[in-house]
Amino acid sequence: MKDADAPDGEALAEAAAVANIPTLIPVLVQLTGDLGWLEPPYAPSRPRGLDDNDDGGLPESVQGEIRDAARAALKRWAATGGIAIPEPDEALLVRMLSVAMGEPIPAEYGAMLKAGLGLSREAPPETRLRGRAPEGFRAVVIGSGMSGLCAAVRLKAAGIPFTVLEAGDDVGGTWRENRYPGAGVDTPNHLYSFSFQPHDWRHYFSLQPEIEAYFRRVAEDQGVLEHVRFRTRATTARFDEEACRWRVETEAGETFDADLLVSAVGVLNLPKVPPIPGLESFPGPAFHTAEWPEGLALAGKRVAVVGNGASAMQIVPAIADEVASLTVHARSKQWAAPFPQFRKAVPEPVRRLLMEVPLYQAWYRQRLAWAFNDKLHSSLQKDPDWDRPERSLNAQNEAHRRVFEAYVKAELGERQDLLPKVLPDYPPFGKRMLLDNGWYRTVARPHVELFDERLAEVRGATLVSESGEAREADVLVLATGFRATAFLASLDVVGRGGRRLADEWGEGDARAHLGTFVPGYPNLVTLLGPNVGLGHGGSVIAPVEAQMDLVLSALEGTFAAGARAVDVKAEAHAAYNAKVDAAHDRMVWTHPGTDNWYRNEAGRVVAITPWRHDDWWRMTRRPDLTEFELLGAG
Repeated sequence: MKDADAPDGEALAEAAAVANIPTLIPVLVQLTGDLGWLEPPYAPSRPRGLDDNDDGGLPESVQGEIRDAARAALKRWAATGGIAIPEPDEALLVRMLSVAMGEPIPAEYGAMLKAGLGLSREAPPETRLRGRAPEGFRAVVIGSGMSGLCAAVRLKAAGIPFTVLEAGDDVGGTWRENRYPGAGVDTPNHLYSFSFQPHDWRHYFSLQPEIEAYFRRVAEDQGVLEHVRFRTRATTARFDEEACRWRVETEAGETFDADLLVSAVGVLNLPKVPPIPGLESFPGPAFHTAEWPEGLALAGKRVAVVGNGASAMQIVPAIADEVASLTVHARSKQWAAPFPQFRKAVPEPVRRLLMEVPLYQAWYRQRLAWAFNDKLHSSLQKDPDWDRPERSLNAQNEAHRRVFEAYVKAELGERQDLLPKVLPDYPPFGKRMLLDNGWYRTVARPHVELFDERLAEVRGATLVSESGEAREADVLVLATGFRATAFLASLDVVGRGGRRLADEWGEGDARAHLGTFVPGYPNLVTLLGPNVGLGHGGSVIAPVEAQMDLVLSALEGTFAAGARAVDVKAEAHAAYNAKVDAAHDRMVWTHPGTDNWYRNEAGRVVAITPWRHDDWWRMTRRPDLTEFELLGAG
């Protein structure tokens, strides 16, 4: 009798008719054991841009062979659960991904692929840690956004008691706070999700409500909500050297003691509002994108938007059909890539395949991880012999530029007069590459006016640009970004010897060993800390999960040594940050003429990592405890 919970083989077989061919190839290899699927004529071609390459660039007859074989293999798997190659070795994994992507994948990728596919035999650090914490050891996590939820779930699995302090009234962090029209991810959902909780995503790239609901679902399913103290804003954290513990104080005067203090306050949560003369004189609604008024009516209004980063590029196309006129002050220019999956729904059969066949979902996720992150890494490196550094870095980067330029020209159509206002004069990826939600087509519309200069002054309802042009507006939207280099600015942290983290980091020069540990601040963990974010695309969830691997492994070693806390040594911290700076010096973000929010006022890259994803994964597997001082022994 068929198990009621067993996959429906017939339904999965039908899904193969519309599944992603490059993902089916490695799935077929593992299900059937036939390596012939990795050879011509079945090997997919290299995808163009960020397209999912669903047909693999293969002739219909070859696609038919692959889909027919997949139908049969999926039906057998649904009936028996059998996998011919359940544990491919690292070399075969790299070969399979290389064929699926249509390009060589570095051999070093094998170990990370093995872990990402759930094939590692090593117990996760939370399993190794369970039951080993000293009596009374507990943690405080500040923030319940993506990083805070990750920390909470992993600490719970490790058996470490914890409390999450959340200033807001619900979980979700930036996805709870940012509710402007068009708000959504620029990373595929199936990548922008926790490895421990897959989700039945309705769209390939979701808008804010679906993402916020996902994080709420994670908190509920993982049993985290009962540990969260909402409307509790942490203001001060002070390290007690005698007790070897942190004392956290809140705005309301409450105190919480913690052996482990996890900062999960995020990066894009402190709005940056430029000092525009006369801003306070504007009579209508004027607000930052993170403070979008609920129920704001824009129909028939004259709307002005200041900025053209990710938020503006989402808002402007989203509201253009509704407003009477739209004025955009875009001082800088942005590169934006074609976005073929914008608001595209995941077909129902594919949703079934992703949720019911773990092997298919795992390989689909690994393909996305390469395409949206490390695939680009080599194009971001400066070629010292490149003869056109004013427009690109190297031959690969120049090829990207030509593709993007052609795309922008095509999108502008008859409005080629706008090209000088929108085409960047710096190499591609000098700022985080945006995805085009219809920006170029929108600024070319008759009722939209684009000023490639800053808003110089506000005189009541009149907005004056640098060149003196004046326009009237009813609503003023500040899409001016966040203080992304002001790490932990919302919390006063006092460490050993009364040292204040704000004094050491200053306004924007945060540094941490592996983005996680700071000397003089034992057992303080900075999730999504300095030089952890991603500048060349991809999901920031993966680096944060890797940080939690590092933290839990560090605690494992600490407890094994009979200690309660670790404090990274100053020399190890300095050596790591010297490597970070040297790597950034070779990359596009420090290219002359490039200005971005990754860098502080001195030009040092603070917000993002220079490392390839597999490099970071290896760095965070196991800490070298000789780089740390162990405290609280005995």
